[in-house]
Amino acid sequence: MQILNIPALSPQLEVWRGLLAAARQPFFLTPGQAEELPGLTTEAARTLQLTPEERDTYTVWAIDPAADRAVWLTVRQWEALPAKQQKDLLRFQVRNGRGNVPLGQQFQDIAPELPRGRFLWRPAQLSPAVLTRLMEQLSVPCQRDQMPERVWQQAHAKLPRARKLAGTFPQGSAGNCFGTVMAAAGVVGAEGEWIQREPFEAFLRERAVAGGHDAEAGTVLVWRSTRGVEHAAVTLGEGWGLQKAAQTWWTPRTVLPVADIKRLNCTPGWRLERWHLRGVAERC
Repeated sequence: MQILNIPALSPQLEVWRGLLAAARQPFFLTPGQAEELPGLTTEAARTLQLTPEERDTYTVWAIDPAADRAVWLTVRQWEALPAKQQKDLLRFQVRNGRGNVPLGQQFQDIAPELPRGRFLWRPAQLSPAVLTRLMEQLSVPCQRDQMPERVWQQAHAKLPRARKLAGTFPQGSAGNCFGTVMAAAGVVGAEGEWIQREPFEAFLRERAVAGGHDAEAGTVLVWRSTRGVEHAAVTLGEGWGLQKAAQTWWTPRTVLPVADIKRLNCTPGWRLERWHLRGVAERC
């Protein structure tokens, strides 16, 4: 099947179901909220041992710092809670910024059996149609099939692995925007690593020079803030570009018009700069 114009195989769908409908989930609470939910034993949220995929699934980076208490609940423990306590707990998760708290009314046309309000996923509820809807809410469709063949051929000298990466989903949460750009330029394995700022800056110093044009292949688009480099994408030529919009496991490596990439990444406080990527021959 195709999701966001990208092939999605059954094993990958099963991995996604396992992440979204995990048998054990963390819930984040402020101390005051915890007092409203008697019987739950909480711990300091900072002590939670989470995988990168769990951090993404529950958008841990977006959780209100005041929600510094957490509790793990299995499916059985969740189902044993009184209905009102379940409702309050879900309401607190939305208020505190935790992800993966779906709203059933967004799926009524394709899954009318789901609750209309907030709930927790069960694997059987995550049909291909529901997973497709979820991914469409989180990302934009890849336009790889609309890019002319000549553009791929022209881009190959500077971006030898771009075609292989374009229109693919990552294996987990390790890959990010920096790794995608580096991998497209020929750095084998970078697409599966969570590349930090300094290694990416070192890549730019070694493989590129300041400047470049959006219409040519190999222009690295780099967005910076006062904290340093925030995001990167790379042009493929004739107005097309490649990016991974975020490090999350659900974010694919997509081909889009460069104008769309720039629009999607227009963020207050960020400035855009360009780097001209040297091909392998130019490095000798």
